Amino acid sequence: MDYILHLETSTKACSVALSCNGELVELKESITDAYSHSESLTLYIQEVMSSARIEMNQLKAVSVTSGPGSYTGLRIGVSTAKGLCYALGIPLIAVDSLVSMGTLAKEKYPNQNLCALIDARRMEVFSAIYSSDLSILKPISADVLEDENEYAQFEPFVYFGDGAIKMEAHWKNRNCTIDPEIHASAKGQISIAFQKFQNAEFENVAYFEPFYLKDFVSTQKKA
Repeated sequence: MDYILHLETSTKACSVALSCNGELVELKESITDAYSHSESLTLYIQEVMSSARIEMNQLKAVSVTSGPGSYTGLRIGVSTAKGLCYALGIPLIAVDSLVSMGTLAKEKYPNQNLCALIDARRMEVFSAIYSSDLSILKPISADVLEDENEYAQFEPFVYFGDGAIKMEAHWKNRNCTIDPEIHASAKGQISIAFQKFQNAEFENVAYFEPFYLKDFVSTQKKA
């Protein structure tokens, strides 16, 4: 039985999932403006493992969101994942936070373009846009969404994540739809992490660092 623990801390969501052979077993998560990852993450890990009646030494790997996202949140998630991997002698798997959300959106919208947005203050977002099969239409970037027609070439699309809420009024007259229910969650890592586990696509536990993507590009309206 290939048990994998999944940690998501790249946004306001603190989320822990346990999977077995690529299927969800347990999930514990919360979303709060307080960014209480440092207090909640280890507690959620204990609760998930206890609820599933699985011992830590039964884990085969740990996956964690690699970014982009909150600097502090990513540091907490990655350091916790590394600590578990060191202690248990198991591999570390990294999953991009936007792809993780895209995976959840694909299950709900199998025939639409998918725009994943992570809030980065003001009108700044980390974003990526995928086709219905998760092929990359717009690679991950840090953008300042000043133009109300931004990403118009990818319409129609569904947009989601904690960066989507602030765009709802800005994009209300466009051919795109918001889904506020889709957010960063450890369960979005499961299928990707299991495939990486099977392919032995592991990170170097000693040297792995999150992908912060700090530089923002202001979009300009076209004449």
